[in-house]
Amino acid sequence: MFRFTVSFALSAIVALCTMPAAATEGPAAEAVARAAASRLTPYQSRFGRSKPVVAIIGHNGGTEVTDYLIPYGVLSESGAADVQALAVHDGPLHFRPALDMQPQATMAEFDRRYPDGADYVVVPAMMPENANDPALLGWLRAQAGKGAKIASICDGALVVAAAGLFEGRKATGHWASLSERRTKFPRTQWLENVRYVEDGNVMSTAGISAAMPFSVALVEAIAGPARAAELAGRMGIADWGNGHDSTRFGITPGIATAYLANRWLMPRQTFAVLAEDGVDEIALALTVDAYSSTNRSHAGLVAPQGAVRTKHGLTLLPEQTAVPGSTGRLAVDGRPATQQLERALADIAQRYGASTARLVAMHFEVGYD
Repeated sequence: MFRFTVSFALSAIVALCTMPAAATEGPAAEAVARAAASRLTPYQSRFGRSKPVVAIIGHNGGTEVTDYLIPYGVLSESGAADVQALAVHDGPLHFRPALDMQPQATMAEFDRRYPDGADYVVVPAMMPENANDPALLGWLRAQAGKGAKIASICDGALVVAAAGLFEGRKATGHWASLSERRTKFPRTQWLENVRYVEDGNVMSTAGISAAMPFSVALVEAIAGPARAAELAGRMGIADWGNGHDSTRFGITPGIATAYLANRWLMPRQTFAVLAEDGVDEIALALTVDAYSSTNRSHAGLVAPQGAVRTKHGLTLLPEQTAVPGSTGRLAVDGRPATQQLERALADIAQRYGASTARLVAMHFEVGYD
């Protein structure tokens, strides 16, 4: 969530000056009142397709890595959809804060392959300077015009809103961008305390952590509750309803101090994430995102063999093919996806302190005690 880093710096300074109260504890009343399992509209087959076509679109100039790779990984693992990993333009797609990927197709190539359009288009958060790319916004409008459901992940909401597709609709996004979204797009009803929301042919999720339950909910809409439950069990996901408490997240003095000190005062560490062919996209994304969001460290993919082919067929491009002697090392293990972030946060707390772990948790929009 890229605006998190820019607006966070200013907000952190204000937080230290004003010393606000800590974030609210416990679920908000609105979240408690919501049904824990608010289901998405079931998929209706079109064009004689045996399974829906899901296009995940990123901008080459910068796309949030976890927003993109979690939906791709979950939907591909389910086997319920034909998942296409797209970029706006030809050439590598640069993820932020780390990883590069060779897309499976550009928007233009996708259009030639699927002239009837996608059934679902997933839109991750993108760098602010790319979020208003006319080619991207026009393509999203064209896909919606062909009947695709458009789903934003985290602050992909700003992209979809810029395309005009949230106008007059209910939507949500990352907690830190709420004021920006309400200011820029006042004709959208921006909801809080919800993991995801569906309104007509548009869907949207809260911060990064909502991508996984939303993706399972989408599998349920496509293939039914049994398939979703089996998938969730394998991935360690206990609940994929839309209940969420966004009032837990805010900038406290401790987090503000950690952000400012880490960004401008502390030395930085570089980690080499060692990966081989078959690496799980979700585990890798959570690892590099977490360690690269501390403002104390950067985690980059290192692969002696060069390009890495992931578990579900993506081609990732390593930053390096050898590990420099002074670089720390991280490995992606085989534990369930939901435990990858827990492991990373625990290690970050041990290395850099609990306040830095809370800072990273705020980025992901997950609780941290």
